[in-house]
Parts: sequence; C-alpha cells; structure tokens
Amino acid sequence: MNILLVSVGKIKEKYLRDAIDEYSKRLQRYCKLEVIELADEKTPDNASQKEELIIKEKEGEAILKVLKDNMYVIALDLKGKMLSSEEFSEHIKDLGVKGESNIAFAIGGSLGLSQQVLNRANYKLCFSKMTFPHQLFRVMLLEQVYRGFRIMKGEPYHK
Repeated sequence: MNILLVSVGKIKEKYLRDAIDEYSKRLQRYCKLEVIELADEKTPDNASQKEELIIKEKEGEAILKVLKDNMYVIALDLKGKMLSSEEFSEHIKDLGVKGESNIAFAIGGSLGLSQQVLNRANYKLCFSKMTFPHQLFRVMLLEQVYRGFRIMKGEPYHK
C-alpha cells in the first residue's frame, strides 16, 4: 500500500520532525510512505473572509497538483466522519481489499482545506471536534496510521 501525506506548512520544531521521522520509520514495514510539505500562504492579521478564501484556494491548488487521479483521497476536515482507531484500521484495510492501494491524506493549513480539495476527496475524516495545531496533527495522523496497521496485523500496540 502507498500512503501519501500532503500537508500545508513547514514544520520547524525539531521534536515534531523527530516524531514524524520515527513514525515514518515504523511504517516502512507496512507501507510505502511519502510526506510532502507545501508552503503555506501568509495570512495577514485581520484578514477578511475574502482574503482567507483566496489563501485557502491557493493552498488547495498546490495540494491538488500533488494528488494523482488514481489516489483515494482522505481529507482531514472538522465536518468529516469520526472513527475509532479500530474503525479507522478497518477502513484502510477495506480500501486495500477493494484495490485502493494509493491513499492520500490531505491536511490543510491554519485556515483548513479549500472547497476544491474537499470536492476531490473520496472521504472526509475528523479526528475530533477540538482544534489542533496542524503541525502536531501530522504526528497524530501518522501515529494513527501506524496504529491502524498494527491493529490490522493483530499486533500488540493498540491497547
């Protein structure tokens, strides 16, 4: 299985980069993982709704350029479906069974994902109704992907 994690914004914090590297290394035995970081657009203080929409659209265009036609796209969105770790694992497993071996996770910048990316998505996933820093969220997503593969394989980790 091929997993692409495409996200807006660069991670500057060493501890977060180290965590991403650690989960990337752990995932090597289960899938081919690629992580792509895209530049975020600077949001001016007191930006209008129109300015924010333009920023999200620019970031969305960059995400869409990376996504291939044969990818099953999972958008991380507050309005998406919430799953338990076991349900998430089952969803990934079902995709593989159905021949969807190229899965892309799309994480937007601080303003979220553009409507174009949400329209392209095959599935919308929400981790929580809480808001998380998008840099930290990458670590959380990779941890859940790793946990999902461990659950799929019946390996200890998820308890």
